Amino acid sequence: QVQLVESGGGSVQAGGSLRLSCAASGYRYRSYCMGWFRQAPGKEREGVAAIDPDGRPSYADSVKGRFTISKDNDKNTLYLEMNSLKPEESAMYYCAAGRFCLGGISTTGVAYWGQGTQVTVSS
Repeated sequence: QVQLVESGGGSVQAGGSLRLSCAASGYRYRSYCMGWFRQAPGKEREGVAAIDPDGRPSYADSVKGRFTISKDNDKNTLYLEMNSLKPEESAMYYCAAGRFCLGGISTTGVAYWGQGTQVTVSS
């Protein structure tokens, strides 16, 4: 079992920055792909960024160049640095673990979810 607890969400103006954190624990979580997904009201949950067990990142096209995913194995924590945020990126952001680092950041490969943290970007 893997436990994921997000933090760091909040409200920011357009163009601003936020850093999300995800504290991970549980058996073998380091062997999984780790990543971030988001879901806005009335929309499907979508993949934002992922990082494989070897530390290789991947990103959705919409966030490339603005978001950075990283992890600190000593602290058992996953991060998402978000810059130049846009109002349309307001959503609940979820940390996830599973097998989704190859072939696109898809929810079908997620084995574990965190509870989510809200990000609100005002114009």
